[in-house]
Amino acid sequence: MDWGMANRLAQLIQPDGHALFLPIDHGYFQGPTRKLEAPGKTIKPLLPYADALFVTRGVLRSSVAPGNSKPLILRVSGGTSMVGKDLANEGLTTSMEEAIRLNASAVGISVFVGSDYEKESLLNLAKLVDDGERCGIPVMAVTAVGKELEKRDTRYLALACRIAAELGARVVKTYWCENFEKVTGGCPVPVVMAGGPQVNTELEVFQFVHDGIQKGSIGVNLGRNIWQNEFPVAMIKAIRGIVHGKATPGEAQEIYDSEKGKKGRRS
Repeated sequence: MDWGMANRLAQLIQPDGHALFLPIDHGYFQGPTRKLEAPGKTIKPLLPYADALFVTRGVLRSSVAPGNSKPLILRVSGGTSMVGKDLANEGLTTSMEEAIRLNASAVGISVFVGSDYEKESLLNLAKLVDDGERCGIPVMAVTAVGKELEKRDTRYLALACRIAAELGARVVKTYWCENFEKVTGGCPVPVVMAGGPQVNTELEVFQFVHDGIQKGSIGVNLGRNIWQNEFPVAMIKAIRGIVHGKATPGEAQEIYDSEKGKKGRRS
């Protein structure tokens, strides 16, 4: 691995081999998402506890202070929206030259395995990997499912992750699922969790994050589970406790409960 590629990956994946990425790229297809209407305000108290920020170039330039940031994973795919015909019909929206200009540590792209646009999204990934390898910038592939949430099962996610790795992704972001070890075990590059099932309590989030770490994930790329929580700072501290501190779900709950009475609440 070239020095530049290795250096950028080391910025993202910490010395303990784990990572906590904070995504705020949701607006590229959802618009002003709840509690992300003002991205700069949302992330300000959370940045100290994140290892990297997953963001579009527009929000980066408008909402993230250059002197007070974290390593960047730049979202470079898009072109569709929630009101369009098919979320899977994405293209590349941002060049590798722009990623270099913005000092990105990595770039991120969605792939839609099994959709009508499977081929197009996978070829987009392959092209991006070519550009990234030439410039020393790692590519994170996101195994997106669009509006078809039922695809979040072990067999599908294992298939999608392996294909992304085969095409050259250096990191794969995917959903947690039951028997998650079958997903990580079949993927030869690091896997981070994008989320899991719809849950009603913080403890349930801590449980699937802990399970995923135990079964081979290097960390998380969690957004809404953190910044839509009533106590987002408490939430990110608790999740960081699992990812980097080897906390159990119960211990993470204790961190959350002890922190939420402090300045972790956002109106």
